[in-house]
Amino acid sequence: MLIATFNINGTNARLPRLLEWLEAAKPDIACLQEIKTVSENFPVDVLKEAGYHCLVHGQKGFNGVAILSREPATEVQRGLPGDDADEQARYLEADVAGVRVSSLYLPNGNPAPGPKYDYKLAWMERLRARAAALLETGLPVVLAGDYNVIPNDDDIWDAAAMADDALKLPQSRAAYRQLLWQGWTDAVRSLHPNGGIWSFWDYQAGAWPRDHGFRIDHLLLSPAAADRLADAGVMKDVRGQEKASDHAPAWCVLS
Repeated sequence: MLIATFNINGTNARLPRLLEWLEAAKPDIACLQEIKTVSENFPVDVLKEAGYHCLVHGQKGFNGVAILSREPATEVQRGLPGDDADEQARYLEADVAGVRVSSLYLPNGNPAPGPKYDYKLAWMERLRARAAALLETGLPVVLAGDYNVIPNDDDIWDAAAMADDALKLPQSRAAYRQLLWQGWTDAVRSLHPNGGIWSFWDYQAGAWPRDHGFRIDHLLLSPAAADRLADAGVMKDVRGQEKASDHAPAWCVLS
């Protein structure tokens, strides 16, 4: 089972690229972030023709997550629990083919310090609570998405770059580590322990041609899922296409 996470950076703007990728990679499950559209405008019919069922949690112009799957999916949770006042569309959870999957888009948090960073850390605390509850189920679970966290110095082209950025501040990294300490496995990291793999290259400053990237798209596996991990990586070539997203899909294969 191939499970991928892909920050598409606007589904309607990049629908041709999305369809090309689905045809080439043929993921069994694709978790999308930053679809940037209300649910009603998501291209469900087009994706159905491409062979995918769709669950969508959209928001006008910003955020938004979706789960595409070859087999029908059953929605479990829409929106991250813990804050009824939070209206941002950043979390969607479903059961697909015996696996519990979430598509999540963690807040960026910049500028830090400030209210946006406070929201990021609070969101991560809520995610930690949800993750703990999911572990208690004993199910194979994959928490897939754009975490907006660079976990280690070797997950960025230059460890000194972005020293004061919310993506690599000590509190962000600590919150990510606390997730791992619950018992989750970072799929890509576990099979590529020396780092040097990026999933994001900014549109600015020639980041892509200079390979100045970093890794912020992660798939965290529960023990029952980690026992089935066969392979993982990043589809870097997707980033080099015309009018591409600034992210490349991260993926794992469960046997």
